[in-house]
Amino acid sequence: MLRLTDIKLPLDHDEQALELAILSKLDISKSTLLSFDLFKRGYDARNNRNIQLIYTLDVEVEKQEELLAQFSRDPHVRLTPDMRYKFVAQAPADLTHRPVVVGLGPCGLFAALILAQMGFKPIILERGKAVRERTKDTFGFWRKQELNPESNVQFGEGGAGTFSDGKLYSQVKDRKHYGRKVLHEFVAAGAPEEIMYVSKPHIGTFKLVNMVEKMREQIIALGGEFRFSTRVEKLDLEPDNKNYKIKGLYLSGGDYISCKQVILAIGHSARDTFTALYEQGVYIEAKPFSIGFRIEHEQSMIDRSRFGDNVGNPILGAADYKLVHHCKNGRTVYSFCMCPGGTVVAAASEPGRVVTNGMSQYSRHERNANSAIVVGVTPEEDYPGHPLAGIELQRSLEALAFAVGGENYHAPAQLIGDFLTGKPSAEIGVVKPSYTPGITLTDLSKVVPDYVIHAIREAIPAFDRQIKGFAKQDGLLTGVETRTSSPICIKRGTDYQSVNVQGLYPAGEGAGYAGGIWSAGIDGIRVAEAVALAIAGEAS
Repeated sequence: MLRLTDIKLPLDHDEQALELAILSKLDISKSTLLSFDLFKRGYDARNNRNIQLIYTLDVEVEKQEELLAQFSRDPHVRLTPDMRYKFVAQAPADLTHRPVVVGLGPCGLFAALILAQMGFKPIILERGKAVRERTKDTFGFWRKQELNPESNVQFGEGGAGTFSDGKLYSQVKDRKHYGRKVLHEFVAAGAPEEIMYVSKPHIGTFKLVNMVEKMREQIIALGGEFRFSTRVEKLDLEPDNKNYKIKGLYLSGGDYISCKQVILAIGHSARDTFTALYEQGVYIEAKPFSIGFRIEHEQSMIDRSRFGDNVGNPILGAADYKLVHHCKNGRTVYSFCMCPGGTVVAAASEPGRVVTNGMSQYSRHERNANSAIVVGVTPEEDYPGHPLAGIELQRSLEALAFAVGGENYHAPAQLIGDFLTGKPSAEIGVVKPSYTPGITLTDLSKVVPDYVIHAIREAIPAFDRQIKGFAKQDGLLTGVETRTSSPICIKRGTDYQSVNVQGLYPAGEGAGYAGGIWSAGIDGIRVAEAVALAIAGEAS
């Protein structure tokens, strides 16, 4: 088949337009075109009066080789690549040590799934609860302010991405088409078929809950074993030259697992585990992350700014945005984890701290749009001296937000107009806060460092020039956003193992190698392959 890219058509084109565009592009007759399939559909809304759809199509034609030669200099006509996933190994019949996966976010989930599909019967450890029980605990925290430190937005089956927008796109390079495997498995578990072809696919929380359960069922059917409410307390290490080799895991409750390969996919909020690993000598570095607030506007305002008179078109859905501003003080402010038609959610995992995140359902029909507006911070400038210092910075800001919010898990908040002028807010405007348990109006300059305040005050008017109304008086800022990414990196080598612990495979967002559901799933596949090849190599 041939793959045609950059086929542009008007937003309101009719059913015949795609076929006619193919015939025109290839300069062929209708009888020569045997079939075509939609591979990708995006849109260009830079001119909202003339929004165009952009298609990538896989086309079957007669005399394919002749056409390919005719368009040899056209980068938009190429052979369709083989994007099918191919397993790298199969488990030996005498598997003596089953691989262990620690953490059941998207990285751990896909690592376990791939290992199970290759016959390695992984053991999966998750400190939190199964996804449906975990959902009850999370909603209980939002409604009753009862935080379970082991079962919340951060901890439990599905990981932090379960309570998010369910975005399935990233800037990660994916030359081996692992991302396609992620999408295929999600569709097989119940995701909408459209995630295979829309340019910015998303799923939403309620669909993700059911999908995670179905993927768990598949892993169990293939011989995998799940242990929920089970935390790794300590690694059992033996010296290996100047480094270490993993022998097993000491678990909460006094249990022990003997193992030789451990995938560590613990997520960006497993602070106690990071500390335990560091104290045992696992090599960890501090890395940059970002801090700031959640910003809320009426979704209708974002839609009008982005889509003009095309608001409400079902192909376009709820509008999103991506914004960046480089400040005079050298800081960079950017939007992160934008949730169209969503809500701001309480994402604390430790008592006495307030953390925000964003979430939306598949429909994206809620009244507000929200995103994080955050400022980049670095260990060299903002938390020098210790690999875990970024964690302490996060904790200090979250504790401050808890105190300013009223020590009841209400989040400190401020109207955008008041924030820009340095005036404490006293009354909510048109934009109604979506955060539960609730908000406390205040002055957000009490909550984060001055450099964050100055940078965001400079950035919001700049963003208003791109999205009219972004700086409006009664938009709302809610704090604090501190879990944008992991503040540490557990260094690994080209074989995906820890640089100083043989058999330990740091993976996913918590280890510093992913950012979001899609890229975490891809990293889980990569690391699972490395483990499979290592075990197969030992058996040969």
